[in-house]
Amino acid sequence: MIDITRIKAISLDLDDTLWPVWPTIARAEAGLQAWLSDHAPSTAALSANLGLKQAVRAEINARHADRAHDLSFLRLQSIRALLLQAGDPVHLAEPAFEVFFAERQRVDLFEDALPALAFWSQRYPVVALSNGNADVHRVGIGQHFHASVSAQSLGVAKPDVRIFVAGAAAAGVRPDEVLHIGDDAHADCVGALAAGMQVAWLNREGHEWRHGDVRPHLEVPDLHALCACWPDYRV
Repeated sequence: MIDITRIKAISLDLDDTLWPVWPTIARAEAGLQAWLSDHAPSTAALSANLGLKQAVRAEINARHADRAHDLSFLRLQSIRALLLQAGDPVHLAEPAFEVFFAERQRVDLFEDALPALAFWSQRYPVVALSNGNADVHRVGIGQHFHASVSAQSLGVAKPDVRIFVAGAAAAGVRPDEVLHIGDDAHADCVGALAAGMQVAWLNREGHEWRHGDVRPHLEVPDLHALCACWPDYRV
């Protein structure tokens, strides 16, 4: 169980914790494809070939392995590579990426996300801690967050202990005074435990724990169940 009396801040994953990420990415991919069809049809034709598109992304990821934490950079480079291969103007990469990125911020929150955010943000500094490139302000939930720390901005990704330490520092507390909440057993839970945080594993899909004997302090199926640990929480 978590010890509420020790909590002075909350750090919180975003993708698949506050919203399902893959429907969001699929919508952003569709928006990008439609834009390319209008502005770079040769590139759109290449991009419609899933195998080719995946091969281009794999090559970009391998070439820029040192930037694996920066998903926006990798996406932009993949778009640029497709434009170049198709013979379309490479300067279209930036506006094309902006189309994708704008759609990336249009998420469908889980029904428990806003009540939990409102509850926690009234009691603690809440810090977004994400490997992704969602922006809480563009998503429309920035008012609930004290700060955001991303793999892109810091240069390291979860489960690297340094991103959790940075999240605690952004909240102005020690790591052992933070409750970290996330859905990814390895990236969120293993990393936060190594940083000395209390950890709540948000296991919406009922996955098995496969990371040894050291387990999260609490496993919950949704954020309502986690908030219920506070006696004054009301759904």
